[in-house]
Amino acid sequence: MELSQYFKSIVDSDQCAVVICDLNHTIIYMNPSAVARYAKRGGEKLLGKSLMDCHNAKSQEMIQKVMDWFAMSSDHNILYTSHNEKENKDVYMVALRGEDGTLIGYYEKHEYRNAETRPFYDFDASMP
Repeated sequence: MELSQYFKSIVDSDQCAVVICDLNHTIIYMNPSAVARYAKRGGEKLLGKSLMDCHNAKSQEMIQKVMDWFAMSSDHNILYTSHNEKENKDVYMVALRGEDGTLIGYYEKHEYRNAETRPFYDFDASMP
């Protein structure tokens, strides 16, 4: 089995929304959590559209500044961008690079801070 299938499976099973964009800010992939999270904005229909269309002018400016920072050095790979108090999560932009270190795109990483409430190894519990 090709390694990329394993990586896709990891991203697809993540409970956090994962939206991957190319260097032109085109949405090239959304995991199932992202499709559900952004359903009111079009969900899967956002594929092939510009991420910039989903943001105001200030956010567009900041996204471009992060992209410029990523492009400055292959050591620039993750940047903390915000905290969402309502959902108690931190948000990061993460550079995606090819095998030679060339910047090929980016994605937004969400890290929720709420402690898990499900019991350990509860095989009978329904998963979210």
